[in-house]
Amino acid sequence: MKRCIVIGKTNVGKTLFVLQFAAYLGADRLEITFEEPGGEKRTETLSVDQAIRQLSSQEPHQTRCLQSIRLELPVGKGVKRFDVVDTSGLIEGIHGDVKVRKAMAQTLAAVRDADLILHLVDAAKAGERGVLQAVGDVDYQVAQFAQMRDAYAILANKVDLPNADVGVEKIRQEFSGHVIIPISALHRRGFKEVKRFVWRWI
Repeated sequence: MKRCIVIGKTNVGKTLFVLQFAAYLGADRLEITFEEPGGEKRTETLSVDQAIRQLSSQEPHQTRCLQSIRLELPVGKGVKRFDVVDTSGLIEGIHGDVKVRKAMAQTLAAVRDADLILHLVDAAKAGERGVLQAVGDVDYQVAQFAQMRDAYAILANKVDLPNADVGVEKIRQEFSGHVIIPISALHRRGFKEVKRFVWRWI
């Protein structure tokens, strides 16, 4: 089963994107597999609304393990099945909480084995504060690693917020040569383009 990893810094909207994208592809009840850094697994079935309430948050590091959802994309008379995997948010430097450090290490290990990487960055923050404030060393390292693959796209999230259009252009300039897809995870904007990209590589 191919895996689509969703990665990015804390609070860029990864979890909301994953859940909204699942809903966009037609899922209403989500079977979510939680894989702890130690290897323990458990599965919960939630509605999209329940999952958004329980799993997404303004607080950093709400996600502390891999959270996978199996999804389907129609292809002709059949379907392509794949796992979309939400990950723990990355930060610059070393976090003081050992559980968060283990979760980030798990994220980086998962990226190495991913078939497809969707890398979220905050377009609104890039427009408001500048791309260097919104995009840190960890984002450049992810992009540098992922550029060796074709199945990699940067999702410039939060285009529904002020200054995001400026941010998108700055991100395009900073990451020239990469696929950049402007999206709003909150309002499901840009999801058609994301779906097309995912379909191409799974």
